[in-house]
Amino acid sequence: MKAMILAAGKGTRVRPITHTTPKPMIPILQKPVMEFLLELLRQHGFDEIMVNVSHLAEEIENYFRDGQRFGVQIAYSFEGRIEDGELLGDAIGSAGGLKRIQDFQPFFDDTFVVLCGDALIDLDLTEAVRRHKQKGAMASLITKRVPRDQVSSYGVVVTDDDGRVRSFQEKPAIGEAASDMINTGIYIFEPEVLDFIPSGEPFDIGSDLFPKLVEAEAPFYALPMEFEWVDIGKVPDYWQAIRSVLQGDVRQVQIPGKEVRPGIFAGLNVAADWDKISVQGPIYVGGMTRIEDGATIIGPAMIGPSCHICAGATIDNSIIFDYSRIGPGVRLVEKLVYGRYCVDRNGDHFDLQEAALDWLITDARRQDVASPSPQQKAMAELLGSDLALSQAG
Repeated sequence: MKAMILAAGKGTRVRPITHTTPKPMIPILQKPVMEFLLELLRQHGFDEIMVNVSHLAEEIENYFRDGQRFGVQIAYSFEGRIEDGELLGDAIGSAGGLKRIQDFQPFFDDTFVVLCGDALIDLDLTEAVRRHKQKGAMASLITKRVPRDQVSSYGVVVTDDDGRVRSFQEKPAIGEAASDMINTGIYIFEPEVLDFIPSGEPFDIGSDLFPKLVEAEAPFYALPMEFEWVDIGKVPDYWQAIRSVLQGDVRQVQIPGKEVRPGIFAGLNVAADWDKISVQGPIYVGGMTRIEDGATIIGPAMIGPSCHICAGATIDNSIIFDYSRIGPGVRLVEKLVYGRYCVDRNGDHFDLQEAALDWLITDARRQDVASPSPQQKAMAELLGSDLALSQAG
């Protein structure tokens, strides 16, 4: 069976991670989110998979290649161009991506599934397709009920008593929401739906195709289903997703590594004397990371591989990406450290190099990290207690 993963977006709401990592490659404890989607598709018999790519396309293609090692077949549709010798992404919308593939060579010749590449899902796709066919639908979208106070973060789906889609509300105010059922970005289509998509122009599934289907009174249904859905579309979502995984709340993700203490998981060859580190799980530490005596780590927290956590540093409910050096006395509370950026849980971030703070948090591979000057210490203090040198530093 055939499927498509939407992977062409720039992921602007997950910056700065997506400056160098496309959204489908964002790691959930070192495993790209798109890999979980491939596993789900294969489990339900979807083994011919198209992926549209644009922003940082080579990162996705070089990792997944033709899909052999994942037990599926993958082909890619690049959306962009080469200009002055540089490869530039130029996405044409989620529906436009489908049409481009079909115009190139008819591929979607039977019922197919479309998944957004930025969510962890544990959905019974076989049952979803069965319900889609039982309805006689041309198009179906999988919906999920969310608490009423969360509806303003999503696209709300309004249906009649038979489940036929009648309208949408994009991130409505809580008091104005006509439903608590939201669009999860999981779609089931018949090939005929492609007739509603124009060729050669940007076209989106949610904002362009779906209203067109409603207007034409096409057999378009919402399928409410109970399943695990962990969105990573924004930095707060990603931060919460990692917390949920570490706390054991996400069934399809197992914490890798060896459990060296209750709730403390470590990859290969982590250099740490756990008796001399103040640690409170759940935490995951990637392989070849060094944690000096006197450091404090409070979970849920993830520290990527090949990091260096210095003595006196505190990592509290934070996510540290690969090759990060956290200097002596630095205190990180509900922060995400990614390369040269420090990000809070709401997505607000600053560039450590531009702020002349790359001696404080930097790449662990650097050999030129010096002790901070008095001026640098003063600047660190201006950042507040969540990211500052301790008095002892």
